[in-house]
This record gives sequence, structure tokens and C-alpha cells, in this order.
Amino acid sequence: MKRKVIKQIQGQRAVDGAGVSLVRVIGYNDVKEFDPFLMMDSFDSINPSDYVAGFPMHPHRGIETVTYLVSGRIDHKDSLGNSGSILSGECQWMTAGSGILHEEMPKESGRMLGLQLWINLPASEKMAEPAYLPITKDMIPGITNGNAKIRVLSGSYEGETGVKPRHIPVSIYDIELKKGGEISLPVKEDETVFIFLLEGDGIVDGKTIASKSAVLFGEGDSITVSATDDSDLNFVFFSGKPLREPVAWGGPIVMNTQEELSLAFEELRKGTFVKTK
Repeated sequence: MKRKVIKQIQGQRAVDGAGVSLVRVIGYNDVKEFDPFLMMDSFDSINPSDYVAGFPMHPHRGIETVTYLVSGRIDHKDSLGNSGSILSGECQWMTAGSGILHEEMPKESGRMLGLQLWINLPASEKMAEPAYLPITKDMIPGITNGNAKIRVLSGSYEGETGVKPRHIPVSIYDIELKKGGEISLPVKEDETVFIFLLEGDGIVDGKTIASKSAVLFGEGDSITVSATDDSDLNFVFFSGKPLREPVAWGGPIVMNTQEELSLAFEELRKGTFVKTK
């Protein structure tokens, strides 16, 4: 049975970090419906002043962040001594786990285009050891299917397999459709499924969906997405099994109870937030 659209969200302009202009797509009010996905921001600019201020050192606990760049460069470093760069066509999957302080600094580019997704961690894994999973171009298999090009960042599609996440086995595909093209994707019936229209408008359930929109699907075992006749479409597909656990969310920290959240902020004040072996 083909899944129907049950929610459509048009991203809204926002400013975060040290003054980064971005589009906030899903957030605190969408937690229950999008579980295990917590938040997603999109960025798309040819003006470096929109983003070069970046995200100076800040904490995370209890989540994973997935940063995917279609175009651009983001340098990063953290309190554990890790550093590196995310380049065009690459992805970084960071497990904040028990706690990390890190900074993300976009560098001047011809175009900064991409997104960052927050994925919740189950209670049993919220205090896991922090870790990085860099996903470089050579780790992302590509498939051409008619008018569609599919890059498999994680999960599997038509025999091609992307990376295996350490915690939540989320599937993420970057899909390009030529104008007028259509693609149907099989999905797991017990998973939350949504797409984000990164560039270009799309058609779902006979309705035209504007670029920078998220589309959440209801029950079923497949979805169908089309590009309009006027422009190509680049969208990102996400699928993951819901945790169905309580969420206590305070800024960059997401735990299960208010007590756990209060403890995290107390540890931040005391300087004991980052755990060492």
C-alpha cells in the first residue's frame, strides 16, 4: 500500500549559532510524529556572510547529528581533540552520546547547500561513548534508475548499501529527479518515513510541494515522489524505527527525564560534562 502524506512542513528562516542564517524545518513541536528524528536545519546560500560566523564550541548529549553537504565545506573540532572537514558530497555522522563540546565552522564557498539532522538515542545508549563516522564520497554508492539518481548514505537500496550507523539504523538517500521524473521507493512498514525537498519543487499525492519542505508519510510499504515539469528535484529520504520513549529536550541536550536534563546542565556548569575514560 502506498503511503499518503500526513504532514507537510514548510521550512522557516531562522538564525542560530553565532549568526548563521538557515531554514529550520522540523523541531521540538514535531518530536512525537517524526520519532526518532528530532530536528532538521537546511542551509542554502551563495552569500558567505550568511554562514561564516558558524557554530562556536557548544555541547551535545543524548543524540546523534548527521551533517550532509551537497556543496560547501565545514571545518570542525571538539573537546576530545578530534578535528577535520566535511566537503562537498560528504557527510558526518556524530554520536554525541555521554557528552561532547564541538564547533562547526562553515568556510566561504561558491554555494553552501546541505542539511543537519538530529537523531534521538534510546535511553540505553544515551550515555554511549562519543564517536564520529565520516562518510566520504567513496563510501556512498550511486544508482541510476530511469530519471533518478540515488546516493545511498546509509541503509540499502536495490542491492547497494551505505554505511551502517552505530546506534539507530536509519536509512538516508540523496535522490535527484529530472524534470517530469518519478520514483517509487519501498519502505519498511514499522518505520517513520519522511522526505525533505532540498532543491526544487516536487509532487506527492497529486499536490505540488514547495522546495525546503518536509513531507511526513503515513502507513504503508512504499512512497512515490515526482519532479514537476518545470524543474529538476533534489530531495533527501529518511526512514527510521521510532523509539517511543519520553523526551526531555533542553537546547543541544536531549534526555528522557527532566532530572537527567538538569544533571547534564549542572555538569556543564561544573566542568564535568565531558566524560573521560
